[in-house]
Amino acid sequence: MWDERYSEEGYVYGTEPNDFIASQCDKLDPNSKILCIAEGEGRNSVHLAKLGHSVLGVDSSSVGLEKAKKLANSNGVSIETQVAELKDFDFGEEKWDVIVSIFVHLPPPLRKNVHERVVKGLKKGGVIILEAYTPKQLEYKTGGPPVAEMMMTLEGLVSELHGIDFEFGRELERDVIEGKYHTGKAYTVQVFGRKP
Repeated sequence: MWDERYSEEGYVYGTEPNDFIASQCDKLDPNSKILCIAEGEGRNSVHLAKLGHSVLGVDSSSVGLEKAKKLANSNGVSIETQVAELKDFDFGEEKWDVIVSIFVHLPPPLRKNVHERVVKGLKKGGVIILEAYTPKQLEYKTGGPPVAEMMMTLEGLVSELHGIDFEFGRELERDVIEGKYHTGKAYTVQVFGRKP
């Protein structure tokens, strides 16, 4: 599915970073080691690399990651990429300063497992930045999966990201304008959390 989507002309989710990511970058330490999961065509990785961070973008789509490398090159920066399914990807332990998860919608058992590994993979003091659609998004029909179980709530994330201190967390209605597949009013959950 994702190779097919990313084979479309242009960047299907745009080339600008996710708004929430962009709003949180000033909270990150300089030269952070950052992992962007389900990174697709690289818009968030490239933005973070332009700020001087060392970034690895992981995605199951080699097509998406090739476009990510082209986007990085056209912006005069370098990013690392790795083709991998999240069920198989090794997050390591206390390896990352920041892990970014933007609209990463997975079946609940896999999502819970990935979130557990995110917590283990962060260094002490490390940060997770996450935005996802909530089940209320089904009323909006402006992006995201067609089933509520693959969406997230703040309450659910507090449980799944056990061991993370939520410095910021909210559910909100906002305009999401990110290419042709995320366009219009939407209902999301946003988290900036830190591993103590």
